[in-house]
Amino acid sequence: MSEGSGSSAGTRKERYRNALGSARETGACLDVALALGYVAQVDAVALASGVAPAGRAHAELVEVALFPPFPWLVPVAGVLSGTGIGLGAQDCYWEPSGAFTGEVSAAMLAGLCGWVIAGHSERRVLFDETDEEVGRKAAAAQAAGLTVIVGVGEREEQFDAGRTEQVVRTQLAAALAPLRAGDADRLVVAYEPVWAIGTGRNADPEHAGATMGLVRRELDDAFGSEAAAAVRVLYGGSVNAANVTSYVELESCDGCLVGGASLKVEEFSAMIGAVASVEARR
Repeated sequence: MSEGSGSSAGTRKERYRNALGSARETGACLDVALALGYVAQVDAVALASGVAPAGRAHAELVEVALFPPFPWLVPVAGVLSGTGIGLGAQDCYWEPSGAFTGEVSAAMLAGLCGWVIAGHSERRVLFDETDEEVGRKAAAAQAAGLTVIVGVGEREEQFDAGRTEQVVRTQLAAALAPLRAGDADRLVVAYEPVWAIGTGRNADPEHAGATMGLVRRELDDAFGSEAAAAVRVLYGGSVNAANVTSYVELESCDGCLVGGASLKVEEFSAMIGAVASVEARR
């Protein structure tokens, strides 16, 4: 089947739901995750309030999670209470306790939210996070009961040199090494080409689809196809209301991790609706 084929996507959706079991059988196959970035409290709360109606309206078809900065987790949680929208943190530290001034552990987050991101492209590039550190964060997050989104993706010079597959394989191998197949249902992988983050230059859907297909094959090899079917694979990188459909229609894509477009209530709400429309056609 070609990318975006309805019957292929339906098969993938069935595999995902079967892997999660009957307790989550009605959960949505597609995700839209909103990373609120470096915003003030009033903006984070306003954004959460603004997108809540769209999240509620499409809750049967789309699973939405918001990721505000650490200080705004509590106020945003209050806004999201009862909406069915998930809440996550943008990062975590792997040690559960100790003298690590300034760090926020996964264990601390467990009482505040259900999700966390490990290895976001900006953390890798700006803070020199290594592949091994990302793996330690992912393992700590799952040990604390959180669902973790692991970010992978190549830099521009690596993309231009044709090294996308090599880079993504290496990053993914390190992230998956400390994880267990039994926790696959609490793992999401986001393909985020660094050259597409905040640049307005999104990856061609064909390239994104092929790379997410690679991620899926690596997951199958690491966990076995049955367990790996519970892992969702997202695309992130200059996603907006105009192009989101071209990604979520791909057979290898389960949703999107949204950055800049998430700071506009109307646009992000439209993206939720667009994903819901794709899901409804399957």
